[in-house]
Amino acid sequence: MPEVASTRSWLGTALIAGSAVTYSTAGYFTRLIQLDIPTLLLWRGIYAGLFMSACIVVMYRGKTIASIRDIGWLGLLVAVLSALATVCYLTALRLTTVAEVMAINATSPFISGLLAWLIVGEKEHWKVVMASLFALAGVVVMVGPGAFGGHIAGAALALAMTLSLALMIVIMRAKKSISMLPASCLSAFLSALAAWPISSAAIPDGRAMFELALFGIVQFGLGLILLTLGARLVTALRSSLLSRLQTVLGPVWVWLAFGEVPPRTTLIGAALVVASAVAAALVVERK
Repeated sequence: MPEVASTRSWLGTALIAGSAVTYSTAGYFTRLIQLDIPTLLLWRGIYAGLFMSACIVVMYRGKTIASIRDIGWLGLLVAVLSALATVCYLTALRLTTVAEVMAINATSPFISGLLAWLIVGEKEHWKVVMASLFALAGVVVMVGPGAFGGHIAGAALALAMTLSLALMIVIMRAKKSISMLPASCLSAFLSALAAWPISSAAIPDGRAMFELALFGIVQFGLGLILLTLGARLVTALRSSLLSRLQTVLGPVWVWLAFGEVPPRTTLIGAALVVASAVAAALVVERK
């Protein structure tokens, strides 16, 4: 029924946009917590995994074990892809500039759309494709002409991250009748496991541990939950496009919290991305 489909589409849009808001606080928490990146990722993954585990138990109660079994091997692949994206993101930022990582990741709507078309035959409205092009242009304006610095290894890892996230969303679309929340929960623990060998052995103090808990629960755990639920309701291309809002909001939180005023090009590019996301949300989804 059209009304039900429209409601599901709007709910999915709201969930994906919400995940972009929570994910966008990564820069804020990274600046706030004075620890090395591997240690941040370790504790973020632990707290996110524990938070998501509690949410799954509350949601499914007696069917918790069954919900874990239902994800199958594709769910395990989703968990691995999500954790791989986290590791690639960390390593890419160490090998190249943030601008280059952002620019490469801006191609994710097109990669997601192409994979969804090839794998599950999912077609998208041409207006949404055009909106994605404008969003890509907005990100290019934000990062500036010097974004691509020729760091091949860093660029390759950024591309691997983008491909992993795109494939993860497509799998969720292909198996949208099955909740992938347990898979997303597993990915949080896997990301912590990946960061553990190179993290600090020292236990953070009380304040840092509280901030790490907020980082894991609000930014990572809640973001993963909203993304996982929303990806089942809207197309892969739209999910990736709406997720670009985190690129816009990231500098905003740092600006408000630490007084770092973004350059004019960042504001202009951000306006393009936001306008593109809003325009895509208003387009009626094909059935």
